[in-house]
Amino acid sequence: MSFRAPQSLNAATFRFETGASILDAEIASEKASSLGRMGARVEQALALLAQAEAQGVNDRDALLKDAADAVWMFFVQREACGIRDQGPAIRDLKIPRAVLVRLGAR
Repeated sequence: MSFRAPQSLNAATFRFETGASILDAEIASEKASSLGRMGARVEQALALLAQAEAQGVNDRDALLKDAADAVWMFFVQREACGIRDQGPAIRDLKIPRAVLVRLGAR
């Protein structure tokens, strides 16, 4: 009869948790959490803008600026997370062209 070590102790899969790996996991968690908060802020700003446009509110410029600021911060956070393509976010969140123009997009 031969003895085989448990697979959980296999050298290829056995990893030690170091201070660096714990810190990397914490940073990744914070990036994801921040991305979620920024996404919620964008959705809120775009909803306020759409509501103001539907009601014909005169203060559209202030709401447009707030939406553009929120979208810009969201894009920056996405890039910090390694997501470079903003196209899917623009499409999924239905970011209006007027907001994108404020960011300098065409």
